[in-house]
Amino acid sequence: MSTLLPFPRRLKPCLAAAFALSCWFVLSAQAAEPIKVGLVAALSGQSAKSGEALTRGLTIAIDEVNAQGGVLGRPLQLVRRDDESNPSKGLLAARELIQREMVAVLFGGLDTPVSLAIVPLANQMKMPFMGIWAAGTPITRNGAADNYVFRVSAVDELVDEALVNYAQKNFATQKPGMILINNPWGESNEHGFRKALEARGMPVAGVERIEGSDLDVVPQLSRLKQAGADTLLLVANVAPSAQVVKSLDRMGWDVPVVSHWGPAGGRFGELAGPNAGRVHFIQTYTFSQAGDARGEAIFAALQKRYPEIKSLADVTPAVGIANAYDALHLTAQAISAAGSTEGPAIRDGYYGIQRYEGLIKTYEKPFSAEQHDALGVDDYVFTRFEGDEIVPIPH
Repeated sequence: MSTLLPFPRRLKPCLAAAFALSCWFVLSAQAAEPIKVGLVAALSGQSAKSGEALTRGLTIAIDEVNAQGGVLGRPLQLVRRDDESNPSKGLLAARELIQREMVAVLFGGLDTPVSLAIVPLANQMKMPFMGIWAAGTPITRNGAADNYVFRVSAVDELVDEALVNYAQKNFATQKPGMILINNPWGESNEHGFRKALEARGMPVAGVERIEGSDLDVVPQLSRLKQAGADTLLLVANVAPSAQVVKSLDRMGWDVPVVSHWGPAGGRFGELAGPNAGRVHFIQTYTFSQAGDARGEAIFAALQKRYPEIKSLADVTPAVGIANAYDALHLTAQAISAAGSTEGPAIRDGYYGIQRYEGLIKTYEKPFSAEQHDALGVDDYVFTRFEGDEIVPIPH
């Protein structure tokens, strides 16, 4: 008679061991599965440098988070889509990232019209949408009863107050004229400018609209000059802002230009020519800030990861890098606090953030159900171009 055990009894320990090993591999694979975060931004065209800056800021922060073990025991992974500065394409890209890539959080890019197109989708899908550049006031203040849109960036209504205040203090402005891009971002800022000017009892010389494709804005500028404008309040992205400078050169009109941060989004120094520095524009951060040890460390990390970065001029626009860097770390905290990658839990996780020592500032309880903007007017600095580098303007 054979002394061997019956087949099933002999195999049972082996099957148990194999099953346990299989489960271990499955669980390990699940634990290592990345948490995807999405970016919809301009990765091509005139504003491509903005998308590059946002990518770099997010990537450096993701490297830091992953080096510390990731979030919920899982690494973060960035998935990008190009919106080409087009609202329709941005909306399609956002939908793909949410429904196909299954991202946990969506980050937005430079263009306010693109972000405004994405906002209703984000709220409908309960997808946390973190704005890291576009400044249109209605992006976060969108009227939704169930609001999933947050921001680590400037806010038009606050920027407009800061621009008017700066113009008064530095140029003794009494009768400014507005020259605004003809889209929802321009409309948002006209409202903010009028509110700031009315509060000071200051008249408006006029309001002129420009298009992104304009190659000559002398007619609009001439009307503002004839109306007695002593300062220009400019709101436009790189290409039209550059055309304003070129048109002023052709006119020989030496008028102060105080601008929103549109010129920082691309090759403004190159496109505007030698007088690009006449435009004073707002930022949330510059790597040229003296004595900034955190900034120096991140600049070194940027140089290590992107060998093409040789000098501070190569990290223009710094505002995109800084906003994205801080926004990613705040988002990692929110996901960690949520203990989940579900949208409603992450939203509550943002509300639960107590403190984060960031690049732009130290954030103390930056978000609440009533406040979805982490930056305020005290977080802005004024800058100008020197060659291809953005430098702070001394107080």
